[in-house]
Amino acid sequence: METFVLAGGCFWCLDAVYRDLVGVSDVVSGYTGGSAISPTYEQVCTGSTGHAEAVAVTFDPDVIPRQVILDVFFTLHDPRQLNRQGNDVGTQYRSAMFYADEEQRELFQAAIDKAADLWDGTIVTQLEPLGEYYPAEDYHQDFFAKNPNQGYCLAVAVPKVNKVRRSYAEYVKAA
Repeated sequence: METFVLAGGCFWCLDAVYRDLVGVSDVVSGYTGGSAISPTYEQVCTGSTGHAEAVAVTFDPDVIPRQVILDVFFTLHDPRQLNRQGNDVGTQYRSAMFYADEEQRELFQAAIDKAADLWDGTIVTQLEPLGEYYPAEDYHQDFFAKNPNQGYCLAVAVPKVNKVRRSYAEYVKAA
């Protein structure tokens, strides 16, 4: 098993997409990349902690290739938007990849380079060393599945989930 820590806007969307894929055994929404110890959602939302909303995606690379996990990341968010995704604005919504070791740093850099060939404009995804990872509060875990009719989920998460389901159908879990 391997774990990638990725940030691309609100963690609810990333959580919803990655939980839908075969080979993914766990997705933990949380906070990383900042200076506060054990930050709360309310603190992170102020933008003052430096943390990003992120997901720790644990997967089996023998079932779903590393590159697919990374390609999905660059499909489900816009890596050209600095410190925002749509109406979610602030450094907590930045596009970032947090590497645990040199191998991940190189893999993530190659994924950023690949994305630069696919997207028009400048990729602003940050490549940062993984520091302390703080799981988000329980109500944020698997938020989309628990709140499918919540307004944000309907307006923002559903289109992203559907886009990934279409683009990576061979990796989507059977319903």
